[in-house]
Amino acid sequence: MSIALLLSVLVCGGAAAVIRFLVSRALPGGPRRLPLGVLLVNVAGALVGGVVLGLAERSALSPELRLILLTGVCGGLTTFSTWSVETVELMLRGRWRAGAVNLVGTLLLGILACGAGYLLARSG
Repeated sequence: MSIALLLSVLVCGGAAAVIRFLVSRALPGGPRRLPLGVLLVNVAGALVGGVVLGLAERSALSPELRLILLTGVCGGLTTFSTWSVETVELMLRGRWRAGAVNLVGTLLLGILACGAGYLLARSG
C-alpha cells in the first residue's frame, strides 16, 4: 500500500467527516426531534457504498479507488456510533416510538439506498 493511497483515504475521510459535522449541525436532533442529520448522512453513505459496489463489480473502479471511496468517504461520512447513541438517548428520554422509528428507519432506508445505488451502478 502506497503513501499516496493512505493519504488519499485520510484526506477523503477527513473531508467526509467535516461534511457529516456540517449536516448534523444544520439538521440537529434534540429532545423533541429525530436526529435527521445523522439519518441523512448514513443513508447517503449507504447509497454511495452501493454505487461503489456496483461499479467495482463492473470493473469500472480500481481497487484503490474503491478503498478510498468506501473506507475514506463512506467511513468518514457515516456514523454508526452516533446513530446508536442518539437512538439510546431517545429511548432513555422515554421517546420509545421515536427511538424505534430512528432504529428501523435508518436500517431500512440505508439498506434500500445501498441496494438502489448498487443496481443503478451495475446496470449503467
